[in-house]
Amino acid sequence: MNNGLDSSQKGEETCPFLSTYVILRLYHVHLHPMGRIMAIDYGRKRSGLAVTDTLQIIAGGLATVSSNELLDYISAYVAREPVDLLIVGFPVQMNNEASENMKYVENFVARLKHSLPDIPAQYYDERFTSLMARRAMIDGGLGKKKRRNKALIDEISAVIILQSYLESKKQNI
Repeated sequence: MNNGLDSSQKGEETCPFLSTYVILRLYHVHLHPMGRIMAIDYGRKRSGLAVTDTLQIIAGGLATVSSNELLDYISAYVAREPVDLLIVGFPVQMNNEASENMKYVENFVARLKHSLPDIPAQYYDERFTSLMARRAMIDGGLGKKKRRNKALIDEISAVIILQSYLESKKQNI
């Protein structure tokens, strides 16, 4: 049986080193998946966070953090988990004009880019995410008391932003 070391039988030239390299490279890619994508639903008081799995397929809630502590929280998270991209909710109104929160979001994104210059940050439309989060809570059977939890609404909103981004990315492939 030909083990790839003797190519004279078929008259072909083979390079066992190249074959081994290709196999090892494919194995490496399989063992080292991509970093996560993180979504941020920024608010003046608190911000919801969501992240993908390492294959960047599914969005899940991470936390709701005081906006004053947000950069430190994200920096600590990025230090222990690889993150490839930061998605920030883009607060626009129905007429496509920036909402009153936009100036705060832009200020935060500037500080975020300064703190984490190696991770790209981009905006993604966040219209209706709070409404959709409330609807998801109702559909999920949460009682009125839990549905009043604004921190949970912010985290679910971040999940919706991130899942919407992932879906749009699939459609653009």
